[in-house]
Amino acid sequence: QVQLVESGGGLVQPGGSLRLSCVASGITTFSIVNMGWYRQAPGKQRELVAVHTGTGANIADSVKGRFTIFRENAKNTLYLHMNKLKPEDTAVYYCNVEGYSGFSWRTFWGQGTQVTVSS
Repeated sequence: QVQLVESGGGLVQPGGSLRLSCVASGITTFSIVNMGWYRQAPGKQRELVAVHTGTGANIADSVKGRFTIFRENAKNTLYLHMNKLKPEDTAVYYCNVEGYSGFSWRTFWGQGTQVTVSS
């Protein structure tokens, strides 16, 4: 079973930076297609932040130019570099992986890591 563990969240002042990490395990028999970050603020629906797909990377307009997504270590680790953070970036950030186990499409989520932007 695929497992995702996020880390790197915390409290930061507006204009500051954070780097989130997502470590994937149990993927030896899993073919990853999409890897991305989502976030959910209290009382709001979960939204896409950034995702790597089979054809490229997509970043939400709300964070474009401030956030960057990276994949390293043979796609076992996913990073989200967040710069020029704003209070509206405050949310729980979740790592997401989608792909194939055999011919079956599967989706996996991490535990989430809290990001709080406040002065």
